[in-house]
Parts: sequence; structure tokens; C-alpha cells
Amino acid sequence: MTEKYTEAKYRHEYKYVCDAMQNAVLKTRARAILKRDEHVGFDGFYRIRSLYFDDLEDRCYYENEGGIGERDKYRIRIYNGNISRIALEKKSKVRGMTLKTQNRISEEQCRQLMGGTVPLVSEDMTDCLKQLLTEMRMKNMRPKVIVEYVRYPFVERNGNVRITFDEAISSSNEIGRFLEQALILRPVMERGCGVLEVKWDEYLPDYIKNALQMGNLSWSSFSKYYLCRRYNVYGGIRV
Repeated sequence: MTEKYTEAKYRHEYKYVCDAMQNAVLKTRARAILKRDEHVGFDGFYRIRSLYFDDLEDRCYYENEGGIGERDKYRIRIYNGNISRIALEKKSKVRGMTLKTQNRISEEQCRQLMGGTVPLVSEDMTDCLKQLLTEMRMKNMRPKVIVEYVRYPFVERNGNVRITFDEAISSSNEIGRFLEQALILRPVMERGCGVLEVKWDEYLPDYIKNALQMGNLSWSSFSKYYLCRRYNVYGGIRV
């Protein structure tokens, strides 16, 4: 049986592309004023690997490129290479707000989805899995790319704020090796660069907002999925 283990809620979410200097400065500021996420180890980060889905027309890719306001995205995610806890996520964007639904799936279900197999829907499946299977049948949605990166997460209880710094963002087309430890990856950003994500519920405290101010910081609507698909087509960054 697939287990649901997070509560879905609409949140504010903003992304910023950081060069190496910006990334280092802002991460230092965050360390000084925020608590580290409880799930990180002594080194302050964890590794995320995601398998993203798109249809034959790459609708998710082009909607992101075009800045379409309302869109859905499906991915399978594991943390630190742990395949005993595999998550299926649906991320929806509506009127500038983001809703993420996350469910547990089994390794068997994961391998079926990796192979593009569309199993019959059963009553014990979560809505998220049922919706993905429907998209796979109706729109030929299939796994497209693996995205892997290192995340440094910080949290603030007031406003349910979450600040993350994603670095070493890399991609792979080896879909069949998604659950394997060894995976050939290609970086999509220059060394030291990364993506800053700022998420909150009701409000963002002023002291956090002020700490993250930099005059030349660039807001971006492009997702890590978009960046990795783009560099799969146009070539990676040499490091």
C-alpha cells in the first residue's frame, strides 16, 4: 500500500540563481540567523535525486520556459541514495502559489514507473499516483531526466519559512539507473553556483528578507528540471 506522509498546503515560493560569490555570502548569512533543518547531517546538507516526468510534447518543459502561471509537475524523489523511502510528488503552481503533494511508493512501483509501465489503478493507491497514471495513459507522460543536487536547508518556525541552497546541480539521461548508487552525472551550472529557494506560508519575517537582499540577485522562474532538460539538449557546463 502507498502511504501518504505529508500534508499538502499552498505556499509562496521564489527562486534565485546565484553565482559563486552570492551563494557563499547568502549561505553564510543564513547560517548566522536560521536553524538548520533537522534532517541534515553534521555537514549540514543532504543529497536529493529526482526523476522527472513529461509528455511527448514536453509540455512541462515549455510551460516553464514560457512562464505559464498554472502548471503541474510529477517527480519521484530519493534522499541520500536511500531507496527504502521513495517519494512520488506532484507539484502544482496556481496564481503564484505552490502546492506540493508527497506520497510514499514502493520500490516495485518506482521501477514500473521508471520503465514507463502503466499499472492498473487500485483502491489502495493515493490520488497522486492515480493522477500520474492517468497522465501516462492520456498524455503519454514518461520519465525524462534525472536531476541530482546537494541541498543546504534552513528553517524558521515563524511563517513556516524554509530557505534552501541547492548546489552541484547535475543531470543524467540514464533513467534505468535512477535507484543505483553509481550514476554518471553532468553538471548544468558553473562550479560554486546554485539556486536559492525561499518558501513560506503566511509571511516572511523582515529580518530574513533583509538578510537575503543583494542588489544584483536574479529572480528566476526556471526550475531545476528545466535547467537540466535544457542542458541535455544544448550541452553541459565544463568544470
